[in-house]
Amino acid sequence: MKSIKLIALFLLTGISVVGQQKITVEDIYTGAFRAKGMDELQALKNTNQYTVLNSDRATKSQQIDLYDYATLKKVATLIDTKTVSALADGIDSYSFSADEKQILIANNSNPIYRHSFTADYYLYNTVTKEIAKILDQVQEPTFSPDGTKIAFAKANDLLVYDIASKKTMPVTKDGKKNAIINGITDWVYEEEFAFVRAFDWSADSKKIAYIRFDESEVPEFSMNIYHKDLYPTVETFKYPKAGEKNAVVSLFVYDVAGAVSKAINLGNYSDFYIARMQWTNDANVLCAQVLNRHQDNLDLIFVDGTTGTAKVVMNEKDAAYVDVTDNLTFLKDNSFIWTSEKEGYNHIYLFDKTGKLKNQVTQGNWEVTSYYGFDDKTQTVFYQSTENGSTIRDVYKISLDGKKKVKLSQQVGTNNATFSPNFEYFINTYSCPTVPPTYTLNASKDGKQIQSIVDNTELVDKLKKYNLPTKEFFELTTEKGNKLNAWMIKPKDFDATKKYPVFMYQYSGPGSQQVAKDWLDTNDYWFMMLSQQGYITVCVDGRGTGFKGAAFKKMTQKELGKYEVEDQIDAAKVIGNYSYVDKTRIGIFGWSFGGFMASNCILKGADVFKMAIAVAPVTNWRFYDSIYTERYMQTPQENASGYDMNSPINFADKLKGNFLLIHGTADDNVHFQNSMQFIEALVQANKQFDWAVYPDKNHGIYGGKTRIQLFNKMTNFIKEKL
Repeated sequence: MKSIKLIALFLLTGISVVGQQKITVEDIYTGAFRAKGMDELQALKNTNQYTVLNSDRATKSQQIDLYDYATLKKVATLIDTKTVSALADGIDSYSFSADEKQILIANNSNPIYRHSFTADYYLYNTVTKEIAKILDQVQEPTFSPDGTKIAFAKANDLLVYDIASKKTMPVTKDGKKNAIINGITDWVYEEEFAFVRAFDWSADSKKIAYIRFDESEVPEFSMNIYHKDLYPTVETFKYPKAGEKNAVVSLFVYDVAGAVSKAINLGNYSDFYIARMQWTNDANVLCAQVLNRHQDNLDLIFVDGTTGTAKVVMNEKDAAYVDVTDNLTFLKDNSFIWTSEKEGYNHIYLFDKTGKLKNQVTQGNWEVTSYYGFDDKTQTVFYQSTENGSTIRDVYKISLDGKKKVKLSQQVGTNNATFSPNFEYFINTYSCPTVPPTYTLNASKDGKQIQSIVDNTELVDKLKKYNLPTKEFFELTTEKGNKLNAWMIKPKDFDATKKYPVFMYQYSGPGSQQVAKDWLDTNDYWFMMLSQQGYITVCVDGRGTGFKGAAFKKMTQKELGKYEVEDQIDAAKVIGNYSYVDKTRIGIFGWSFGGFMASNCILKGADVFKMAIAVAPVTNWRFYDSIYTERYMQTPQENASGYDMNSPINFADKLKGNFLLIHGTADDNVHFQNSMQFIEALVQANKQFDWAVYPDKNHGIYGGKTRIQLFNKMTNFIKEKL
């Protein structure tokens, strides 16, 4: 009887494993596991409603639909592309005028860099139902608050379109490629300060503030673009590398009626950044966040829009660097809410209109990760935080005086909120490693769910046949005593008596996080696929990563890549000692900063790692941009050893294991130069390795079947070498 049970158990186990449908790279990168969402979800400001961009596959059309927050019922379809021939190519994005009676609709978008793009724009009047194409291939069109004009950028100049007269007037005329940019950020600002629109309307629509970039002295970088032409073309753009000249920035205020710009004297700064700029609620007061080049001193400056007089209202210093915040919010009396990690963790502060601290709204050994808004009626602040663990996100509300805190999210994992204009409701987006994104309507009073909106049950049902393993979260402690967040994916038929190869994945960049309790991304599906082929995948967030306080994040200052690499090597040693791990078969993979890390690990951890895959890696920090690199390393002139001792290119002779190096030739971010010079260093060290080059592909290396070919290549390399 006992033997029959064992046989039956064996048969059932065999059926379970055999019945596990195999994931393929083709499945992953053709969208087979894509979760449903609420595209272009926007909360309106004047009515208790929101809009979503919906698609109808049957008619190949798109609709901007209007919904009521209280009932979730569709109130109206604002526009449907199947009835508007001008929008036959679809809707890429949209934005409302302040009165929400006009919509700017973008289509035919053409990307420039990570965030920037040009597009054609149509103006749609929701009252008259009239639509007209008004702008061809422009950037960042923005309604004036009174809805009568639209400011936009084209060919490095700033212009204003008058809706009534349909006339366009130039604000600037000196824009020139690779020399002068008005109202739009340069490459390095876009990439590292993460904004493109460098202009803003005053509250009374009478003035436009804008930043001017003079990049004429910034060194140029050139890339060959091959296409299928007989002769390649050359793309040349300004790219300030660490220690090199940055664009000279200046701030201007343009008087719309007088058609004249006034330069603003921000003070006695040299070699500085205007990291943020916006008008306050006072139509005559402009504010700017000015950082020194080391980024360890930030001044919040208020500018009188009439006289041009500037004064520092708040200053923040840090021994390492000051993070730039998007959470600056002005209240009715021009007092303002600000987030800062000056006390060791990122928290919310309230200042009066002169910059005097009134009170700290949130506090504790946890981070505020998103600021959602302020309800003036109830004097309540809404935010997201890590109060219940650095890998978890919850939604909270708290009184402006720091009292009456209420946890609004209900489930453990990652919660994000979009609040209704009156803050009575919020749409909560929830996910965890076992639950794909779900969208629910919740009450802001107590957080209780009112109704489900999107639940992704179809994806859940689809995934059942794959019988996927789960991510196991744990805290790994290295021999040096460093406690690090980690997750592990084991094969579904895991047998603790066997020895498994381990494939480690990480990113490790400053302030980043890969170990979080949220839904699977495309990499996770790839790791699940590898688990079906007998590999364990592990991810460890080492020192320097985010959401565990400023001390943990900033301890890598001036030594980027030293402690992070040490932690991955130490983590691999700990994992190698697990009874079910074959310590002679540990590999590591990463992209961008993660590629830099994987390269360093195979070199500096040559006796620990059998193989590594590095995609688009920085191989010498001297090659990377000024803002990012100097924030953490200062300049090469000031910190030569910090650069040289942590750049893989200088340790090519230490390679022992199997190494695959991958890069796109049109990478405007981490230049192909990084891999080319690394390849030469490896060649001259007489090291054998593998490499793959993707013509005309940027930092993301995608398009057509590129990702499928790339991930199949990496999969085959793992199977052959690990």
